[in-house]
Formats: sequence, C-alpha cells, structure tokens
Amino acid sequence: MPTISTFYGIIIQMFYGDHAPPHIHVKYSGHEAVVDFQKMEIIKGSLPRRAANLVLDWVELHQTELMEDWELCSNHQAPKPIAPLE
Repeated sequence: MPTISTFYGIIIQMFYGDHAPPHIHVKYSGHEAVVDFQKMEIIKGSLPRRAANLVLDWVELHQTELMEDWELCSNHQAPKPIAPLE
C-alpha cells in the first residue's frame, strides 16, 4: 500500500484498486483508521482526537489531489505524494 504523505508521526496510505467510497488509510501510534475524504469523516477504526483533527485539516486542504490519487490507484497506478501538513 503506497504511502502518500507523512506528518507528525501520521502515515497516510491508499490501496490499489480499493473499494468505494474514496478513502485513505491512516496509521498513528498504534491506531488505525479509514477516512472517507469526500465526507471528511472516519468510517472505520479510530484515532486520538488531536491526530484525527490534523488528518481532517490535511484532507480539507488536499481534496483535489486525493481524488487524483484515488483515480490513479483505481487504475492500479502509483499515486503521487501529497505535501504534509505544516
């Protein structure tokens, strides 16, 4: 599963050919979550509140890039890296 961004110990990944809805997989300090980036909500798993807020802030800033990466992964192509939250 390609890593598309990392920041503050948070790892953001996407699977090739993954199921709908468009989403990212997030890992942080032993926690794992799946985030629907169109609805901007955690749909599976959990993250500490601060990490969840950072991820959702990042998602809001990178909606277009996330959708482009989703399309690439849907076609079994490598996603492009996305800038971390600063």
